[in-house]
Amino acid sequence: MNVIQCDAPTNDRNDDNKDQLYEKLQLITAKYLGKDLTIRMGDLNAKVGMNNKGYEDIMGRYELGERDGNGKRFAILCAFNKLVIGGTIFPHKLVHKATLVSSDYITANQIDHICISKKFRSVGVVKTRKGANIDSNHHLVVTKMKLKLKKQWTTGETVLQRFNTTFLPDTGKLNELKIALNNRFQALQDLLKEETTMKDNWKGIKEALTSTCQEVLGHNKHHHEE
Repeated sequence: MNVIQCDAPTNDRNDDNKDQLYEKLQLITAKYLGKDLTIRMGDLNAKVGMNNKGYEDIMGRYELGERDGNGKRFAILCAFNKLVIGGTIFPHKLVHKATLVSSDYITANQIDHICISKKFRSVGVVKTRKGANIDSNHHLVVTKMKLKLKKQWTTGETVLQRFNTTFLPDTGKLNELKIALNNRFQALQDLLKEETTMKDNWKGIKEALTSTCQEVLGHNKHHHEE
């Protein structure tokens, strides 16, 4: 699954800036389209409007207002890449459609969007959450999705190694695990203070956890049956 987050210029910005953004968006989107699920979302500053004539494959009629210049660019990009604009598909009350409301509470716009590859189209609902504290004058846009992930089995391999947690009710074994983990994490402290990446830090923490649990608890022996 690929998620492309976007923050686009407003509709009154220079056309050259908007052209550059959409050219870059197209390059990034084309790179990830194919077998993988692609989601593009963010503040597109685009009003796509209720008229979906010519765009029936990628949008519905449940959008606020009329299409503006940014909305036209956005709709063309979605149509070219077969990305469905989720916020236009489902009927909602105004409070659950508007993503940006003016300070006088008179003007409401729907300019933040979540799009998904048409071939997957597993979006259940897209709407705004007005009360969410996200330190922005935009409302949070949320979606529910249903994904089916395929399991890839390898003959003879242990599919999932579970630690033998049946030992944990034993106070002695539990204390042994706590002491071992504490010692291992103390040794990690100096490494985490160095200029390492988040990926390296997580790798060190994960290895400390798994190796310690393996030493103290061991694994349950469950294998995939072919």
